[in-house]
Amino acid sequence: MKSFFHKMLSVTLATLVLFTTMSFTVDMHYCGDALVDFSLFDNVKTCGMEKQLPTKACGTELTEKTCCSELQIVMEGQDDLKLTFDTLNLEQQVFVASFFYSYINLFEGLDENIIPFKHYNPPFLIRDIQKLHETYLI
Repeated sequence: MKSFFHKMLSVTLATLVLFTTMSFTVDMHYCGDALVDFSLFDNVKTCGMEKQLPTKACGTELTEKTCCSELQIVMEGQDDLKLTFDTLNLEQQVFVASFFYSYINLFEGLDENIIPFKHYNPPFLIRDIQKLHETYLI
């Protein structure tokens, strides 16, 4: 259960970093007040009315603007991430060196497990002393 939560947390943090550093653009094409098309990756498809001359149906007769308009929303990602560790000050060098030294020594063990009484036999049980004196450890 614990490893499942660790995996879910790592996936969540990875997607968070991905989406905060990624930038994207949303293009939208409006024809009047109606949204005709929007796109995240490509250019939007237009309705073809912007090529026509403005008419009375679009609005006032004196304006030369078309009914169509395009809106572009740009979300910039975070670009100021520190990607390299070229320079470390003295405190950071001491920390890194002591961390690697202690981490590597975690996996070093003795060459063999030493059992000091391996070749000695236990003494023979002549009488059961606890039962004889009726003293029991609880």
